[in-house]
Formats: sequence, C-alpha cells, structure tokens
Amino acid sequence: MGSANVAISNGRAKGMALVLTGASLWGISGTVAQYLFQQQGISPAWIVVVRLLFSGTILLIAASSSKGSVGIWEIWKNKRDVLNLLLFSILGMLAVQYTFFEAIRQSNAATATILQYLAPMMISVYLAIKAKRLPNSTEMVAVVLALVGTFLLVTQGNIHSLSITRTALFWGLISALALAFYTLNPIQLLAKYGSTIVIGWGMLIGGISFSFVHPPWSFQGEWSLSSFFGVTFVVIFGTIIAFYCYLESLHYISATETSLLACIEPLSAAILSVVWLNVSFGLAEWLGTGCIIGTIIILSLVKNK
Repeated sequence: MGSANVAISNGRAKGMALVLTGASLWGISGTVAQYLFQQQGISPAWIVVVRLLFSGTILLIAASSSKGSVGIWEIWKNKRDVLNLLLFSILGMLAVQYTFFEAIRQSNAATATILQYLAPMMISVYLAIKAKRLPNSTEMVAVVLALVGTFLLVTQGNIHSLSITRTALFWGLISALALAFYTLNPIQLLAKYGSTIVIGWGMLIGGISFSFVHPPWSFQGEWSLSSFFGVTFVVIFGTIIAFYCYLESLHYISATETSLLACIEPLSAAILSVVWLNVSFGLAEWLGTGCIIGTIIILSLVKNK
C-alpha cells in the first residue's frame, strides 16, 4: 500500500513538473519572440509560417511512428471531420498563432499573453449564451475580475488613457477570441483522433495555407547567431517540447490541475519581459495580471462540464 502511495505521489510530482515546464516554455518563447520582432526586425508572419510548417511536420511524424502511417490519414476519410479540421487549422491554429505574435510585436510578450488569457472568460460567456442561461454567480465573479484586470492592464488605472496602443489591444483581444475558438472547435476531433494528429494537421495545414500569404523563404529582419537561437527556441522548445510536456502531464494529473498550473505562462512571460527586455510593468499592470489569473483559477475550479 505504501509503495502504491509513493508511486502516485511520484506520478503527481512528474505531472506537475511537466505542465510547469511546458507552460514556462510557452511564456519564455513569447518573450523570445518579442526580442526577435522588436530588436532583430524579424516579421511575425515569417515566424508563424516557419513554426507551423516545422512543428506540424514533426508532430505528424511522431504520430505516424506511434499509430502507423495509415493512422494519421484516417481524419481525411470523413467529409465532416475534414471541414472541421480545415476550420480549426485556419480560424483556430493559424489565427491564434498570428494574432498572438502580432499582439507581441505591437506591445510586449507580457501584455499579449495576459490579454490572450481572457479566452476562458469568453468561453464561459459563450457556453452560458449557448445554454440559454444567465452566468451563475461564480462565472459572474470571473467575468468581473477579467474586465477589471483588462482595464488595469491597458490603462494603468487611468480611465482617460491607454497604456498600450489601440492596435495592440485589438490584436490581443482577437488573439483571445481565436484561442476560445481554438479550444472549443476541435473537441470532437480530439476525442476521435487524438491530440497529436489533430494539432499536427492543424499546424501543417495552417502553415501551408499561410505560405501563400507569406512564403517561408521570404525572410525579413537581421539574421545573426542570436536570432538563429531565438527562432530555434520558439520553434523547438516553445512549440514541440512545450506541447509534449503539456499533453504528457495529463497522464499524471487532472485537466483541472493542468489548467491551474498552466497559469504560470503569463507570469513567466511578465517576469522575463521585465527582467530581460526592461518592459515597464507597474503596480496597476501586476494587479491586472493577478485579476486575469484569478479568473482562470475560478473557472478551472468550477465543476461544470
């Protein structure tokens, strides 16, 4: 009995370590992307197309090795699933990647990440409307917290001015909306085909379609050793390894615990932005960050399917 408890405890510790690693890598990669955009002049569109093409290919190769080469093509045999996959790839995967990076370019990684984390609030409101009911008291508290957090983040507490540009606010809110769609749209596909196949195809299709808008060989910016390592980090560590750690954690801890621990992503982005890139983050911004993270925690704890 004692050994079983130890095994469970070790499994939980491993799961927690995995999700903290994955979320931290996501947060750090956002800050690295800010460095590439604002100091190396690299285009967000180029990073997006390279990231999607490379990561999608790697994930499908991994899925093929575990499920067989036939398994990754099953999703293309059902017309309805193909349509959902295409919608997810363009309006979910590609949209959330591009809008997030554009929000970073227009502001900073901390602000963009925190604004994107308004998605759970948007999902909660959407599900309440879909069910034709008013949000319950817990959801209302979460919505108010999210609105207060956003207000503090974008105005520094001054109702008469914005601390970020309207363009940055636009891309940040669109990024949250895209993340909400990204989360809700592929639920049936994920249950039927597994996350690696769905995310892999979503990335590859998104990358291929965006190649017609911004070809991967059309590079803009300063190519140096530091930018090479930055791009490598965003693609390898900030996408593939972070994705693997997050999914692997679900084998050891619950989805609720994973969601709660993933809140370290905006914190890591904010702290690294302040320490490394000297982003100005005052008391109002930190309070706003706390409010939005509080929103995520409240919604994650709600026992509502």
